[in-house]
Amino acid sequence: MRLDGIEGVYRRKTRRGTTRPDPKATPSDDLVNRRFSASGPDRLWVADVTEHPSTEKKVYLAVVLDVWSRRVVGWSIADHLRTELVCDALDMACWRRRPQPGKLIHHGDHGSQYTSWAFGQRLRKAGLLGSMGTVGDALDNAMAESFFATLQLELLDRKTWSTRRELTQAIFDYIEAFYNPERRHSALGYQSPIDFENRHTPQRAVA
Repeated sequence: MRLDGIEGVYRRKTRRGTTRPDPKATPSDDLVNRRFSASGPDRLWVADVTEHPSTEKKVYLAVVLDVWSRRVVGWSIADHLRTELVCDALDMACWRRRPQPGKLIHHGDHGSQYTSWAFGQRLRKAGLLGSMGTVGDALDNAMAESFFATLQLELLDRKTWSTRRELTQAIFDYIEAFYNPERRHSALGYQSPIDFENRHTPQRAVA
């Protein structure tokens, strides 16, 4: 690496989490129990929210990932942490994937956005099974947090972002032009999420 002028990147300090529980809300049961694996597409989605500063103000990113292929199937970017941030990410995922009602688990944390009435209505309307892990357990939504750590390492912490628009565009490009179609994962046999799905999507069983 020294001979070729290549410098490795390393993880910076851990950022404070964005989870803000609502003590009055009733969370969903844990339907996953740390078993973050799936036998096919659109069986298990994981979701989470992160934030990153620009010189103007913070940008908030909500994502939905398919556990089977590690693909970001839905995402939303805003300058706030209101419930519509996660609702918009879920709406994108449902529009793109058209999951079968009653067949897919959506697993998130205890943040007030995910325990809200509006988000619960979105899940029920789409026929998804809501799931939430235990409070304060860093391993309980590890796949979504691993994606954010990768995003932070490979993009967010590489420079200072001058404007929200610049940061938003960079996140969009990372997800849609690099991570989903190009970035290889050892867990996928060193294929990108889209390549893995194209080569391994099973035929849906006829009911």
